[in-house]
Amino acid sequence: MCTTPYGAYRDDAVQKQGGPALETPTDTSAPIADNAKSAAPTEPTVPQQATGRKQATAVVEVEAEELDEQAEAAAPAGAVEQAGAVEPAEAVEPDEAEESAKAEEAAGPAEAAESADVAGPAEAAERAEAEEPTEAAEAAGAAEPAEAAEQADPPGSTEPADEADPATPAETAESAEAATPAEPAKPTEPAALPASVDLADPGFWQLPAPDRAAAFAELRRRPGPVYFGDRATGRGFHALVRHADVVEASRTPAVFLSGPGVTTPVPARWVRLLFGDSMVNLDDPRHAQLRRIVSRAFTPRLLDRVEEDVRRISTELVDRIERERPDDFVTAVAAELPFQVICTMMGIPERPRRTILDLVNRTSEDIGVARPLRRRLRVPGRGLRALARMQGIVAGIGRRRRRRPEEDLISALVTADVDGRRLTGRELGAFFSLLLVAGVETTRNALAHGLHLLTVHPEQRALLLEDLDGRLGGAVDEMVRHATPIIQFNRTLAVDHELGGSGGPLLRAGEKVALFYGSANRDEEVFPDPDVFDITRTPNAHLGFGGGGPHYCLGAHLARQEMTTLFRELFTRLPEARSVGEPQLVPSSFDHRVRSLRFTF
Repeated sequence: MCTTPYGAYRDDAVQKQGGPALETPTDTSAPIADNAKSAAPTEPTVPQQATGRKQATAVVEVEAEELDEQAEAAAPAGAVEQAGAVEPAEAVEPDEAEESAKAEEAAGPAEAAESADVAGPAEAAERAEAEEPTEAAEAAGAAEPAEAAEQADPPGSTEPADEADPATPAETAESAEAATPAEPAKPTEPAALPASVDLADPGFWQLPAPDRAAAFAELRRRPGPVYFGDRATGRGFHALVRHADVVEASRTPAVFLSGPGVTTPVPARWVRLLFGDSMVNLDDPRHAQLRRIVSRAFTPRLLDRVEEDVRRISTELVDRIERERPDDFVTAVAAELPFQVICTMMGIPERPRRTILDLVNRTSEDIGVARPLRRRLRVPGRGLRALARMQGIVAGIGRRRRRRPEEDLISALVTADVDGRRLTGRELGAFFSLLLVAGVETTRNALAHGLHLLTVHPEQRALLLEDLDGRLGGAVDEMVRHATPIIQFNRTLAVDHELGGSGGPLLRAGEKVALFYGSANRDEEVFPDPDVFDITRTPNAHLGFGGGGPHYCLGAHLARQEMTTLFRELFTRLPEARSVGEPQLVPSSFDHRVRSLRFTF
């Protein structure tokens, strides 16, 4: 589960949409999930390519970011936050007179995609032929009395039949009308959506959760994706809300491109030049090349150490809970576990970790569509300056590891040689930012939602504690499905495409689609009683880690391992641990963020 390091760049008071992920390599290199020798539950099998609109599959997209080593250009003298959230780096503080103009700078034009028709499977529809009502047809004519009498007698009857009166013209017409097969009803146009159902309007994301869930349920009943336009910019997107459609878009990367940008607003050109292109915004072959380098670094030996670190850190956190009795589960546990695991895995020394955590929080503090006024009036550059400092710290560590490698991920990344290629210092900084911002944020939210779900569903909690080891794996997947930490990512059409196969809704080249993972995880055609939290749900083909394909979440195995280990330790030692009150959520169209969650035990 993951997001993008341009945390302050995505969701704001005027943000319209956003999007999950670290990415799982799909080549022959061993990804995390394949190499891990973990006690965590086995990942569900990635389903086959969807071949129709009703075919279910499973998996979530959390994506990894890279830095473009080719970017040598410095940022322009000034730039203002786009959508109220983009901030220039410290070295490129904007001049107040130039801020407005720079904020309007659009992302570079999308790379031209090869035109390739993707033939989707045609949906065959057979119409049953209407049986000819022979008796009614015969009755349509004026029956002779003798014939009517014969028809009235059942076989073998010896009683004389009553004389049948000739049919009157009115009766004949009525019988003929009944004998004619009814014409199929013409499909009716769906009723217009209520004005409040506008996924491009930040106000929609501030509605109560039940209202938003009802809106997505209505969208899933529509015959095809609904288009939502941004009244301010004139741009818009088609909302993919069904499970099969999200999987199709995820697994057809030649048609649904990531390169033009998967978040909204798209990062400005100067941001991409300065910080490099993130892996989430790359298509093959560049994406595959970088993916192979990262994949080779996750050796079985490294993964064994990560598993040991997850157990050790989980034990230390529960020790601290018993000793200090903190009241906020997010800051004391949910955020701390993935942060410490990633820093240890990367080889970050203890001394700069507190500074790095503060920088992580700054890069993502302005995500959301309802920020206080004081945050809207902040000094420009805060978020991107924090990102630049964070990348600078890890780049310096990378330079030292090149000279003196150690047994950590940074050493493996800077010394790996795949086809004569290794990560540059800038790429390393971007990957580390992705791991931290993505891995910490999404796993933190999943842990917080998980504790609260078990609290408000005491019957599920009791069921889990009856067989903690046997049911914990399924409980973790159901937490991810029900909460869906990442709400959406975008894709851009490379060619005209009929969604779901021949005869399906036509999407035009250059148009954007938004993949709504939370809605796909409530698809009634895939999940019986989708709104019910059921830790025994099987199969559970959720898309909490993406819809498959090249951008499937690289951190999926690690996230499951962290959640499973932490909850096992917590409920074994503190079985009464539970949330208190409702979680404090951050209204957002990008992630299902929990700012704080009080708890006790």
